[in-house]
Amino acid sequence: MQEPTQFYKSQIAEREEELKTVKQRLFVSSMLRLGLFMLACAGIYFMWGNVQIIILIALVTIGAFVFLVSKHSNLQYKRDFLQQLIKINETEIRVQNRDFHDLPSGEKYKNPNHAFSLDIDLFGRGSFFQYLNRTALQGGANKLAQLLTANQVDNIPEKQEAIKELSEKPHWRQSFSTTASLVKTDMSAEEIVVWLKNYKPFVPKTMRFIPLIFSLLSLGLFVLSYFGLVTSQLIILWLFVGLGITGAYFKKVTALSDKSGKAQSTFEQYYKLLLQLENEELKSPWLKQQLEKIRPKTGPKASSVLRDFSRMLSALDQRNNLIVGFIINGFFLSDLRNGYRIEKWMKYNSQNVQDWFDVIAFFDAHNSLGNFAFNHPKFVYPQISQDAQVLNSKQAVHPLLDPANAVKNDFTINEEEFFIVTGANMAGKSTFLRTVSLQIVMGNVGLPVRATSANYSPIKLITSMRTTDSLTDDESYFFSELKRLKYIVDAIKTDRYFIILDEILKGTNSTDKAIGSRKFINKLVASNSTGIIATHDLSLCEAANDLEEVKNYYFDAQIKDGELFFDYTFKEGICQNMNASFLLQKMGIV
Repeated sequence: MQEPTQFYKSQIAEREEELKTVKQRLFVSSMLRLGLFMLACAGIYFMWGNVQIIILIALVTIGAFVFLVSKHSNLQYKRDFLQQLIKINETEIRVQNRDFHDLPSGEKYKNPNHAFSLDIDLFGRGSFFQYLNRTALQGGANKLAQLLTANQVDNIPEKQEAIKELSEKPHWRQSFSTTASLVKTDMSAEEIVVWLKNYKPFVPKTMRFIPLIFSLLSLGLFVLSYFGLVTSQLIILWLFVGLGITGAYFKKVTALSDKSGKAQSTFEQYYKLLLQLENEELKSPWLKQQLEKIRPKTGPKASSVLRDFSRMLSALDQRNNLIVGFIINGFFLSDLRNGYRIEKWMKYNSQNVQDWFDVIAFFDAHNSLGNFAFNHPKFVYPQISQDAQVLNSKQAVHPLLDPANAVKNDFTINEEEFFIVTGANMAGKSTFLRTVSLQIVMGNVGLPVRATSANYSPIKLITSMRTTDSLTDDESYFFSELKRLKYIVDAIKTDRYFIILDEILKGTNSTDKAIGSRKFINKLVASNSTGIIATHDLSLCEAANDLEEVKNYYFDAQIKDGELFFDYTFKEGICQNMNASFLLQKMGIV
């Protein structure tokens, strides 16, 4: 498979050539419409006085003009599609160069009450979500955030297979994402689902046939008028009869039109997304399970059903046009005809819409996962096992670290082992904790991780690394931390978790902290827990002398010739070099 950056560059070059051709065709299309208009004006000018010929010219011109407008709209969509596709590839090149801080950060998904999302830079500026996310729909972004925070350890091999398959379909993924990105609407998919579920029909059942009968009578009057058999006064009277019938439902139709007008663009684009899903051959069971929701064994395809509804909504929206809203509505009762068709569609299909939208959101989110795997061909999918090794990772690195500076580390942690990690300030403890945390989160989602090899026995993650005080809730820092630790203790009573702690009990004095931290370690070990705690308190390392399950590791710092050096290497033992006093003096603080 082509190297990612080269693939993106080749896509930009190819799409830019296509875009030039489309723009040329758009210019020709505009000139054709102008020429048609000028020919029609000339025909009417030279045939002035011959009413029948003028009417014929007008009808032919209108038909041809509508056809040309339709073709022009298709060209405009293709132009927009190509421009967005180019933008997508340009974004990927920027991200390959670690320029991604302008992308959606997922700040709103931060949750201090979640098991780990606040602690490991999962959301926010410079976060893993910001680096990973390529969703084009809000529902897809919500789904991606849900996948990252679900803490689910089941079906990981199936998830890996699905992501691997999508990673091998960059053209299809980009086409899907581009189509999704062109959805522009004032009404979200979630709002549409609520609207459809709560909608109260108002169009009488008799409108199934009355608009048809009325339209046939109108056409009959037009024919008779054309041959001079009825007066124009009768035509005008008939127009007002039709307007009177539709006027009785004017307010309710207007309310329906207002909602449908906002939703129409979503349905128009979503049917195209469903069509792409229906036409794509996907082999992995995890993906095929989703496709079954939009591929009924009998009846029309979901894309066809959604396309028909989009057209119905578009037809109703035409009532805002003066000709359609007044003349067509008066002679053909178009408001009631379209309203009846829309309500009939809602009756039979509204329950399926949420499933269809969920499938689209699922693939929008999983395209981001497939894109991540494609962008990192050297990352490895963890080998899933149920042995004593919870995580055995070789040359592991945090996925967001610059490859030019990243230091690789090996580590193995077994079931019911607890690591105590010491180290100087800025030596790499916190980065290591987040590296391990992300390997667990990514492993559970099914993503490849940044390592040369990884064996993983699936486990849920829970952390306490960034406790804050709360003025709103009148909570001190120390009390907030105690609540977090209580949350962890309660969680591990009912499920299996990998626990990561960073400098617990910071809100109390050093002696009390040492005693309390040791008691907490004893409790975690007694509960057969697995995890890591980083600390500056070297006395806590003595737990390894009394508890076989506890192991000591450290990150070192060296002061050479008045300068501070870090090797960021994970080593067995206890750190002996601290650097706070040195840094205070070096920066002229003391």
